[in-house]
Amino acid sequence: MPAGVSRILMARTPPGNPPLKTHDPDAQLAFAHRVVRELRDFGYVAYWAGGCVRDRLLGRTPKDYDVATSARPEQIRQVFGQKRTLPLGAAFGVITVLGPKEAGQIEVATFRCDAGYSDGRRPDAVTFSDAREDALRRDFTINGMFFDPLTEQVIDYVGGRADLEDQHIRAIGDPFARIAEDKLRMLRAVRFGAHFGFAIEEQTLAAVRQSAAQVQVVSAERISQEMRRMWTDPHRVRALELLLEAELLPQILPEIAALIGRQSVELAEGPCDVWHYLLRVVSAVEQPKFSLVAAAVLHVLAIPLSNSDDAAPEQEAARQAEGIGRRWKLSKQEIEEIRWLVRHQVLWQGATTMPWPKLQRQLVAPLAAEWLQLAHAMALTGRGSLDDIAYCQEKLELPTETLNPPPLVNGHDLAELGMVEGPRVAGALVAIRDAQLLGEIRTRGEALEFARKRLS
Repeated sequence: MPAGVSRILMARTPPGNPPLKTHDPDAQLAFAHRVVRELRDFGYVAYWAGGCVRDRLLGRTPKDYDVATSARPEQIRQVFGQKRTLPLGAAFGVITVLGPKEAGQIEVATFRCDAGYSDGRRPDAVTFSDAREDALRRDFTINGMFFDPLTEQVIDYVGGRADLEDQHIRAIGDPFARIAEDKLRMLRAVRFGAHFGFAIEEQTLAAVRQSAAQVQVVSAERISQEMRRMWTDPHRVRALELLLEAELLPQILPEIAALIGRQSVELAEGPCDVWHYLLRVVSAVEQPKFSLVAAAVLHVLAIPLSNSDDAAPEQEAARQAEGIGRRWKLSKQEIEEIRWLVRHQVLWQGATTMPWPKLQRQLVAPLAAEWLQLAHAMALTGRGSLDDIAYCQEKLELPTETLNPPPLVNGHDLAELGMVEGPRVAGALVAIRDAQLLGEIRTRGEALEFARKRLS
């Protein structure tokens, strides 16, 4: 990353904030072994289940471990003790077992069958069963395997190992039935396909396409959670391509889908259709913070407006982006970050000839680092000049007292001169600040004299 952008990021990190704590992989592994062993010692069947099995078969370190067992919830609590367990999901046969601080916790679930999904999210009821039945009720074959860590054997009732080798995302059993149970599985198929670089198996993809409109019944929070995980993944471009291929994009982002095949953008190399331009910008974003990637996707909303008589296309695009953020029920901070980035998306263009006060305000804004990353990604596609980016980065290397000197006066100072609070004072403060940044005034006395002249 350019040094200037790095400096802004470092400056905006509050001093003394500890780094995010992560669990020790070795401690997690040891605790996962221990949980299975203790259940076995009491005579129960117990395996690792789901994603941790998939990741280990792919040679990846699991982020966490899940255990499936023949023990009932109350029996799980008897094995590990009341103080070491949390019955938060007991109604669905899930007990959380607390491990050492460095190992975190593990969800231990009783083998079960699910009975109906009337809300398209959770089973209406569960019936405790065996390992095979438990595997058959899961979503995709690569997530439906078990592993016995004591004998190091894979227990595969669904063909997950073969699909890992063939690099397929395949629904377990009837794909329409799996989607009917939980509509979010359509987005999960896309996320897994993008993350692992796998193809969505033909029948599973057909079921997603035919069921795509049903994703609307999924809660906004669950949709945005999946989109967050897709867009902060290194394979975020592939996720966007799969959303389009699976016909989910018009359901999730109809505003973007409406531009495909109908809009183009002028680049240095010539016109480019807006969809492939969008993918190139998203690919060029260096640090995939969610609000930055969202702005990289949604900034193209301004393109059709810029080809019309709209005097402020970026402002209107920012309004649309804000509406999408509200629809997805993002946090207020994320919505404001996306809105600001979309609204200011082109203000870096022409930086080399821009009045310094105008550019300076952008460079010292709270989102300056993200703004320059978006600008750099746009410039790399040929929409704008890399010289402008280099100029901005050069200015960011200025000493703080030059880049962002303390204001010489404030509103109280102007009130003492007889200025009444309101637009007049605000305008005077802007004019004084501009003169200060341009080097026309350098002291508080000069600033006050400047204000007196405006007052007279």
